[in-house]
Amino acid sequence: MAGQHLGPALMARRLPEGPAHVPPVQRIRLQYAKRGRLRFSSHRDFARAFERSLRRADIPMAYSAGFHPHPKISYVGAAPTGVGSEAEYLELAMARHCEPEQVRAAIDAVLPDGLDMIRAVDAADCPPGSLAEVMQASVWQLELVADPQSLREAVLALLAAESVLVERLTKDGRRSLDARAPIVSAEMSDHPDQEGRAILTMVVRQVTPTVRPDDVLTALQSVAGFAPSQPPRATRLAQGPVDETGTVADPLCTTKLSATELSATETLLSTEPPVGTR
Repeated sequence: MAGQHLGPALMARRLPEGPAHVPPVQRIRLQYAKRGRLRFSSHRDFARAFERSLRRADIPMAYSAGFHPHPKISYVGAAPTGVGSEAEYLELAMARHCEPEQVRAAIDAVLPDGLDMIRAVDAADCPPGSLAEVMQASVWQLELVADPQSLREAVLALLAAESVLVERLTKDGRRSLDARAPIVSAEMSDHPDQEGRAILTMVVRQVTPTVRPDDVLTALQSVAGFAPSQPPRATRLAQGPVDETGTVADPLCTTKLSATELSATETLLSTEPPVGTR
């Protein structure tokens, strides 16, 4: 090649394809829900559906640089597959300023029923820090087909224990974790409409590895031999920062979640089919 002249075609550089890289000018935080049968969708399923919705709704997203640009989306603490949630969160990086509520409505209109955009705020109006930094605990509700008194005794036994080790099968093999340590509080109540069913509501800190609702059920079986007769229906009612009293606050502002707000989400018990009838 020495001494030879390289033509323009050989000297031309390949240019990245897709949208031009534009630095974000705004960040919008969204709260969304996984309801009904869509609770069985995985996080990857949701991410694909959500990115399609951004294109269909013509949202002016900021994109990453490079040859395969992607919309800049930050997902935080996704609920496990098979678990419903009223409190999932993500953050969008925008290429131009938009009204958050208009963005929420446009995306919600093109998502399938059961993946519902609940609220949108400008990140500039939120407390300092990233979404990941404020997600300290979750409020979980488990609806169980079980004797309420048996569940109550099992919960008391679990709370009285200093630690309860359980095993979970991961992609790297079996892993042991303490399912008791991150539990801030746990309360049991009778199902308001159906006999032979009970509701367990608990606040669980988000630790590494994450303690999931099924880990808590394994711990209940370990300490008290408790096991529901059917798989439970689990729903995340809230997640966010937690204070010294065990109260979980709204991650999009500093307003604490009141008992009224939490009871409003419990209408899921009457709007979804009972356990075992799906």
